[in-house]
Amino acid sequence: MAFNELTSRAVLLYDEWIKDADPRTGNWLLMSSPLPQTIIIAAYIYFVSSLGPRLMENRKPFDLKQVLIVYNFSVVAFSLYMCYEFLMSGWATGYSFRCDLVDYSNSPQAMRMAWTCWLYYFSKFIEMLDTVFFVLRKKNSQITFLHVYHHSIMPFTWWFGVKFAPGGLGTFHALLNCIVHVVMYTYYGLSAMGPTYQKFLWWKKHLTSIQLIQFVMVTSHIGQYFFLKDCPYQFPVFIYIIGLYGLVFLLLFLNFWYHAYTKGKRLPKGLQNGNGLHRTKED
Repeated sequence: MAFNELTSRAVLLYDEWIKDADPRTGNWLLMSSPLPQTIIIAAYIYFVSSLGPRLMENRKPFDLKQVLIVYNFSVVAFSLYMCYEFLMSGWATGYSFRCDLVDYSNSPQAMRMAWTCWLYYFSKFIEMLDTVFFVLRKKNSQITFLHVYHHSIMPFTWWFGVKFAPGGLGTFHALLNCIVHVVMYTYYGLSAMGPTYQKFLWWKKHLTSIQLIQFVMVTSHIGQYFFLKDCPYQFPVFIYIIGLYGLVFLLLFLNFWYHAYTKGKRLPKGLQNGNGLHRTKED
């Protein structure tokens, strides 16, 4: 009886909570409830942390050179497209970079922004292939907690963003992340092409600087919310989540910068990454 009562209360709380969701995105792929994505993320964590390494234990690593080249440059193209869409749906066509509210209308501009947010959310599942490729290539040292945490938490939190607030000032970090991914995955794609292209990778050392700039901009942009006299952003909880996420990764990258370039002692390879402290190379 107690279990049934608890379940009923949980259902009522969920119904009360979900009634504030954006009806425009409710029927889109993976958006009906958080359960489908939770299953995908759980399966991802299980595969990369347990099942995958066990299956590969007595097998030779796969040669995925051609796959990695196609994959990385495909992510570059997709990231460029999302950059363009984020700009054209708000960030270059009217957003003030201060208190930009979510437009819940069915105008072409508002729907374009909502759809771009969903594309960004979906791209996080595509990027899970980073880890799958590590497993298949037996690069287990690069599968760190931070790597798996980053690839798990991003789609999970962005489901709520698309469900409740697909637009406004909470999407600035997504635009920046797409820009950074163009640079990062270009590097990874060239690196996957082999030693012949090493001469084009002289800018590898600047990847950390680019990441630092990204998180400084994210933290600064979202932080201004707390100093604005009047900003009726519809879901302030997302401001806190973005601010915390940006600050945590800013500190992590500053720590890496200190050990790698100031103290002169690099972190373990698995902690160096262009996408959340988890990846260094494709070779």
